[in-house]
Amino acid sequence: MSNFTYKTGDGTIKPIPVLYGDISRQVAAILKENSENKMPSMPRMAVYITNLEMDRNRTSDSSFVSKVHIRERAYDSDGNEYLNTQGRNYTVERLMPTPYNLTVKVDIITTNTDQKLQIVEQILMLFNPSLEIQTTDNFIDWTSLSVVNLESIDFSNRTIPVGTESELDIATLTFMTPIYISPPAKVKRLGVITNIITSIYNESQGSIDLGLSSAQNIIDNSNWEIVEERITTNADGEAETIVDYGEFPNKGTGEMDISVKRTLRPRVPGSTVSNTTWLFFGLYIVGNKAYVIDKGQIGTVPWSSLFDAYPGCYKPGISQIRILKEDGSYIVGYVTVNSLNPHELIINWDQDTLPSNTVLPGPARNPNSYTSIDYIIDPLRWNPETRLTPGLRLLVLGKIGNSINNDGADGWKEAASPFEDLVAGENDIIEYDGNKWHVIFDAASATDAIYITNLATGAQYKFTGEFWTKSYEGEWSQGQWMLFPEG
Repeated sequence: MSNFTYKTGDGTIKPIPVLYGDISRQVAAILKENSENKMPSMPRMAVYITNLEMDRNRTSDSSFVSKVHIRERAYDSDGNEYLNTQGRNYTVERLMPTPYNLTVKVDIITTNTDQKLQIVEQILMLFNPSLEIQTTDNFIDWTSLSVVNLESIDFSNRTIPVGTESELDIATLTFMTPIYISPPAKVKRLGVITNIITSIYNESQGSIDLGLSSAQNIIDNSNWEIVEERITTNADGEAETIVDYGEFPNKGTGEMDISVKRTLRPRVPGSTVSNTTWLFFGLYIVGNKAYVIDKGQIGTVPWSSLFDAYPGCYKPGISQIRILKEDGSYIVGYVTVNSLNPHELIINWDQDTLPSNTVLPGPARNPNSYTSIDYIIDPLRWNPETRLTPGLRLLVLGKIGNSINNDGADGWKEAASPFEDLVAGENDIIEYDGNKWHVIFDAASATDAIYITNLATGAQYKFTGEFWTKSYEGEWSQGQWMLFPEG
């Protein structure tokens, strides 16, 4: 009833105040400014409810539940704007509302007939005989649309003759509108199953055992183990073995690198542990970049196809990738999909979750570099004489010299008398002090895990007790990594 106006005798347009008719005595006193001599201005309108009754003709199944699935647009809280990507998913369960008919009266209080006609004309032109209304702009509110019907008009409360009294003239309009009273809706946020761990096949018996179908804990070391397969390559990443392993002819510089392929293997005979990690995809990590492995092919699947499984949750620089370690903990990285290469994921590793390098003191190396080496080499092809500098540190993939050989290779001998031969085993780390080579890490006697960084590649390596592998780079099979798009 608001926003109506009338014109005074001097042509001024004035709004008509509207108040709720059933006001309290306290509110009435405030309007009169606590004075019996204060008369409220006229004209004005008063609105009040006169009746509320259930509409039996519109009643429906009270147990009915309507479900609506909603998909939001993603919102960028930093830029304060909605994006053109899918956001969160919700399911809204709406219970059947109860129908009622609401009767409302509007008293139009005026001081003369001209005022009343101006106001009534503005209202009556809207009803022919009803006016459709929308109570809310929430599109999932199924009770938002309604109609207001003009039921009756009492043009005046005065009688003829009027007499000499100048009492107020009140016209009363009666309206009826069908309404609903709704119980609270249940809002559910949708989730996506991305990781299923189960085992119902008993390999020892060759049958399906439903007793094995309970969820297995992938972090339970009693059920599984990570098996690492070392792959030696040359400096260009091409697969290549050392001479001791049959690499002939003696080609290349002997500068080597190590890659690794990791798979899960069950520890308990007769049971299996599987982890889907989203469509059985593997993961290949090199430095701060990661690629999806699909059917043995690296980098053929765009990362968007994985993040689409978590609609609207991907946040560049906040979303996480987690790599499972043997102790059940995780290496964590914050990821961003490369805008120039959608198949490439750029990772900012959480340094606190990466293994710490082992300090290996040496005779000539700068103490700040005790946790690193300069090269990984095949000693039968790498010529040490071209790069001899004090503090040079090498990881050797093959044996050098022999304790029963009195005259070994000249390149590895002591520079001055007595020209002592170097004797080093496979996977040892050696360091040059300016005169002779020293073994600073003896792989044959190592009992603890050793971590070291290769300055030539920038990668971290781990000694497993049997051989060297990259600590977290290389291939990871399904079940050993997972995405956390929300961070």
